[in-house]
Amino acid sequence: MSKVAKAAIGLMAAILVAKMLGFGRELTLAAYYGASSTSDAFLVAMNIPAVIFTAVGTSLGTAFIPLFCEVKSKDGDSASVKYTNNIFNVVVLICLIFAIVGAFFAPQIVKLFALGFKGETMEKAIYFTRIMLLGIPFLGISYIMMAYLQVKENFIIPGLMPIPYNLCIIISIILSVKTSPYILPFGALIGLLGQFLFQLPFAMKRGYKYQPILNFKDEYLKKMLWLVGPVLIGVAVNQINTIVDRTIASTLVEGSISALNYANKLNQFVMGMFIVSISSVVYPMLSRLSTENNKVEFNKSIITAINTVILLVIPISVGAIILSTPIVKILFQRGEFDARATYMTSVALVFYSIGMIGFGLRDILGKVFYSLQDTKTPMINGAIAMGLNIILNISFVKFTNMQLAGLALATSTSALVTIILLFINLRIKIGPFGGKYVVTVFIKALLSALLMALVTRFVYNNLALRLGTGTLKEIITLATSVVSGAIVYGICVMALRIQEVNVILATLKNKLKKA
Repeated sequence: MSKVAKAAIGLMAAILVAKMLGFGRELTLAAYYGASSTSDAFLVAMNIPAVIFTAVGTSLGTAFIPLFCEVKSKDGDSASVKYTNNIFNVVVLICLIFAIVGAFFAPQIVKLFALGFKGETMEKAIYFTRIMLLGIPFLGISYIMMAYLQVKENFIIPGLMPIPYNLCIIISIILSVKTSPYILPFGALIGLLGQFLFQLPFAMKRGYKYQPILNFKDEYLKKMLWLVGPVLIGVAVNQINTIVDRTIASTLVEGSISALNYANKLNQFVMGMFIVSISSVVYPMLSRLSTENNKVEFNKSIITAINTVILLVIPISVGAIILSTPIVKILFQRGEFDARATYMTSVALVFYSIGMIGFGLRDILGKVFYSLQDTKTPMINGAIAMGLNIILNISFVKFTNMQLAGLALATSTSALVTIILLFINLRIKIGPFGGKYVVTVFIKALLSALLMALVTRFVYNNLALRLGTGTLKEIITLATSVVSGAIVYGICVMALRIQEVNVILATLKNKLKKA
């Protein structure tokens, strides 16, 4: 697990850089457009190609890696490159068809994603969407290059992939203020191409060379399609949940979509930093152990991965709940992003944070099932979660006054229910694997986080009274509170003798020594 932990921490560092720039993008959009009709329209337009192909791209990546290894093992490096190019070209062709059809039906697609849009907001959203859909082929081939690099054990470059995308959008936002909002989607379009071009040189160094191969009868392509199906459906339900959330949000007060987006970005930051890093590195190891039928090490790896997520996510979740307003205020409240937008976003953040542990463990447990070559169980549980999310969304909005908070709470609740079902299904599939120990670690982490919350809030309230308002003073107050809480949490989990704490600390020590 030491090697895996080192690789995961390296990937975390890469993702941190990319996520910080992503936050810079959100901060720029918030500063110049706030929670407005333009930001709502632009965010919906950005989300449409992501929803259309992110699920497909993720599924392709999941199926690509084991089949690549199979081709390489049986037929050598040359055949594996041919296989990669065939998949590459098939994806380009399919994405071009999606882009053309999508651009033609842009009004209908926008209505699906934002039912409540009318007038100028609807016109902007349609225009933005038509431009953005042209980037679907670039998005598709970026995922293929990402999977190729990962199978070549290069995790850093895929982690840095969003950098050119975010840079281009930031530039387009700044330029749009001085010219016209209608140039916004062109920055995103160029950014999507930039993601692919950024990865290409590194892939070529690892042996990739483009070949104009297109063979729909290839046995590995057919095999890949069989593997992709259930994974695609399982991943797609998360995208559908996003569609449902934003569609209902479009019927609420102006700025609801933007507020949900900003809160969700904060949530995704945690997911991207910790969860994706852990799952990306653990997945190949679990697949290998499953193939070797090494049940003891397989179960140990599952427990270590799950408990590491619990230890990292629980305190962040609790911290985000008690400090949601100052976090959002410091990060976003400037320019057009006013106190109203801060309030809306902080409320959404609180209720998203409730389900943060669910979002994290759902990804880890999904990879466990995929390593067992079981793609149906995550798909079924994902479908259940989607149905529950839709029902709760409608119920909270229609029968309560929660509005925006109800949408976030529905998403969190469905994620928590999903992981409970996945834990039950995993125990049925592989037998006892250490579930009692997981529960013990969860309780210890939660108790430690609650004590952390008391200390953090006490420190924050006292410092806020003494230092007063002002950006720098508020940053000092928040930072001191967070550090105080982190120290308390660290002392508690070490005092409670949680084994995984030692793994994390040992890995960090090794990294620091090498640095």
